[in-house]
Amino acid sequence: MKCPFCDFTDSKVIDSRPTEEGSSIRRRRECINCGKRFTTYEKVESVPVMVIKKDQTREPFDREKVLSGIIQACRKRPVSMEQMVSMVDNIESEVQNLMDREITSTKIGEMVMSELKKTDDVAYVRFASVYRQFKDINTFLSEVNKLLTDKN
Repeated sequence: MKCPFCDFTDSKVIDSRPTEEGSSIRRRRECINCGKRFTTYEKVESVPVMVIKKDQTREPFDREKVLSGIIQACRKRPVSMEQMVSMVDNIESEVQNLMDREITSTKIGEMVMSELKKTDDVAYVRFASVYRQFKDINTFLSEVNKLLTDKN
């Protein structure tokens, strides 16, 4: 780290502690050359993940949109807000861990369905019916039968 006073490139860390919000580390440093102290902040570099929508437009990943869809699917179901936020955390973590900085909305939809399937069958079928655009009752019944087969 370059000293802001003498431009010397070597310093030693005197103290390190997380910031109040926990998103970065505050470091007190002392220049080896001039002895003056200064503060630096270290944080994780986050590169936004872009979502490729069905019409091929792109927009940044938005966890609030994912949460909104999950809330809709879980309306009047015995799924706590904590469980819903945990599902979004899992999805966001999976998206951030991808090597690619772009993901299709289809893949995100599949992740949501996977999380809902583990949590609540009715919420899963609700989300799937909108996401997969069920055309008729037979498509709906087919998905329910698949769900019943998977449970056994």
